[in-house]
Amino acid sequence: MNWRWVIILAIVAAILIFPLAYYNGKGEAQGYFGGSDDQGPAYLSSMGIHPWFTSIWTPPSPEIESLLFVTQAGIGAFIIGWFLGSWSGQAKARKRDEEEVEEDKTKTTGIDK
Repeated sequence: MNWRWVIILAIVAAILIFPLAYYNGKGEAQGYFGGSDDQGPAYLSSMGIHPWFTSIWTPPSPEIESLLFVTQAGIGAFIIGWFLGSWSGQAKARKRDEEEVEEDKTKTTGIDK
């Protein structure tokens, strides 16, 4: 194996392992991994800004909320993958058609490039 790849793999491994070792055992109680979902509303309320409306429906449990989020993400990933695959297939078909046209020109004229 090339030394360049060994060095790159070592750097990637260090980037992946360092945060896991550094934050081992620390969680939201110590202030780590708290996101803007918690901090944003508290900050806005302290400034006197309140929501304009309330939700029409609140999921009965956090698990159902996660399920809905994952379903939405899966549908979005499917749509993006569909369009990327479609564009890739169209590009391959266009290239194949151009090669066939070029091959037909070569056969009829008898002149290679």
